[in-house]
Amino acid sequence: MFHHVKSLQFNARVSRPDPRFANLLLEQFGGENGELAAAMQYFTQAFGAKVPHPDKYDMLMDIATEEFSHLEIVGATIQMLLKGVNGELKNAADSSEIMQVMNGKAAKENIIHEALTANPQFVVITGGGVTPRNSQGIPWCASYIHSNGDLTVDLRSNLASESRAKLVYEHLMKFTDDPYIHETLSFLMTREVAHYKMFEAALDSIPNNFPPGVLAADPRYTQEVYNLSDGALRGPWNEGEMPGMGKEWIFVEHPLQQVQETEGQTNLPQDFSEELNAAERQNQNMSAVKSAEVKNAEPKGVAQWSTYDVVTKQTELK
Repeated sequence: MFHHVKSLQFNARVSRPDPRFANLLLEQFGGENGELAAAMQYFTQAFGAKVPHPDKYDMLMDIATEEFSHLEIVGATIQMLLKGVNGELKNAADSSEIMQVMNGKAAKENIIHEALTANPQFVVITGGGVTPRNSQGIPWCASYIHSNGDLTVDLRSNLASESRAKLVYEHLMKFTDDPYIHETLSFLMTREVAHYKMFEAALDSIPNNFPPGVLAADPRYTQEVYNLSDGALRGPWNEGEMPGMGKEWIFVEHPLQQVQETEGQTNLPQDFSEELNAAERQNQNMSAVKSAEVKNAEPKGVAQWSTYDVVTKQTELK
């Protein structure tokens, strides 16, 4: 159940109308890395997490709800930046504030031209309103959402989403000198950092969170790194110990030769039977763990998503 509070989470303000920046800011309203995409991503991910991970369900719903509040902040800011564009455009352009901003008799035509060149949809389609479209006028699309049904995969996707959103806010701050907007964007950017650390902590709290899914990686191919370019540079991604795996990288200097000699890696010189048996045992163990994790959390009988505290409800009624 959602309850809307009309006060914004952050006091969004603008110094003056700016249709061009309003258009840029649409990227964080209806864009691929915007607040609507983030809210819907965490909201949809939460459903699959409720039974096996009720604590992560709570976190995802909380962050999704906050992202909706950020969407409201962005939408409110865009609307304020369009002052003089929405409504009766030509009459509004004659207001003293608009005249002062645009300096001179050409204010009326300038503000119209600025709004139209920034985004014709502001005045032609939406009448100065905010709609879920990006800065190019492309409608928001559900394909922006990454929800894979595996919480460890979803959390890793969320780390990337928060990282991209932070960068977008950084870039946006370069295109306005309005101190009030800088304050708002700084707040929103900082909350992306906070959410990143929340998702990171949640991922770390899940035991056996790598590799994603249930099946173990095939030990015959896990450690190999192929030299597929001239003058390959070496680093912790292709030499030394694999992070957290207790194994060493195997750098294949001549991958073409290896493929030919092993008949497409189907006839390897090393015997991996012991490792393959261990991987199969891990598959069976993880399958049982994942299955039990969900089954043990499911209620018997009629399924019910929520529980209701009757005593508290009666007390409130009194």
